[in-house]
Amino acid sequence: YLNSSHMLRAHTSAHQSEFIRSGLDAFLVLGDVYRRDSVDRTHYPCFHQMEGVRLFSAAELLPDHVHPPSLFAENAAETPEMQLTHNAVAVKLLEEDLKTTLEGLVRHLFGSDIETEWSSEYFPFTHPSWELNVFFRGQWLEVLGSGLIRQEILCNAGASSKIGWAFGVGLERLAMILYDIPDIRIFWSSYHRFLDQFQEAAKDINKEVKFVPWSNHALIYMDISFWSREGKDFSEENDFMEICREEAGDLIEWMEKIDYYENPKAKPGDDKFSSYCYRLNYRHPFKNLSMAEVNEFQTKIRERVKKNLRVTLR
Repeated sequence: YLNSSHMLRAHTSAHQSEFIRSGLDAFLVLGDVYRRDSVDRTHYPCFHQMEGVRLFSAAELLPDHVHPPSLFAENAAETPEMQLTHNAVAVKLLEEDLKTTLEGLVRHLFGSDIETEWSSEYFPFTHPSWELNVFFRGQWLEVLGSGLIRQEILCNAGASSKIGWAFGVGLERLAMILYDIPDIRIFWSSYHRFLDQFQEAAKDINKEVKFVPWSNHALIYMDISFWSREGKDFSEENDFMEICREEAGDLIEWMEKIDYYENPKAKPGDDKFSSYCYRLNYRHPFKNLSMAEVNEFQTKIRERVKKNLRVTLR
């Protein structure tokens, strides 16, 4: 999200450098972040993220050495396992510390017998990078992302002699897992039937609380389909989802693409047309919506989609 002079932060990593530059070797950063994301029960344009950083000098990472070896090496090329300037031994020790620490965190949150799984991932500020998943209540769930901090970041922040790791976790997503909260939109309400359920937990963090739904309001779905010229019209799905958010607010519980195909009759040299169909699932968290209300939102969305995305409605 940005305008001519400001951009809302998309992650708390934006504050890493200033804290490292201040001399901190271990810290947590918490804050609200903003992203143009999917429209569903687990994504919202604003959420709270917690990021952790831990840096090591050679003496800290290799305490058994009277004269610790260098943490760095001049590698011929970056590999999937290692950055260009890192020493293989140091990277292995750093990875072990990261995974041991974060596995300890999820065991504290989910119980000592929780099953965990690491998967390789890509994040722009770390390499190598991993996601930590837990097997909780019969399914694998992504809990957090992590990795070894890009050495360029540390050098630019005045910590070129150190290496370190970082992790980030979405707090709403974590609370949804721990408390059985089915819809992220509820966090942004002030409805007492939601907030009152967590009064005791606010007093005692160790008190077990499970969210109790107070009602299951009716779901109404509407479809919207359109033709788009490839490379000239609709190209970013998030642009479409953003229009739906702006017009219907939090009343769309989730959206899904239910059909897509390319025009088989296109001739060589003609514009290539593709057909998209999306299903918009409307549900108010606290009351039943009328068909008239939904039709009004759907009409506004159709008008905006036609005007802004330059597509042909079907």
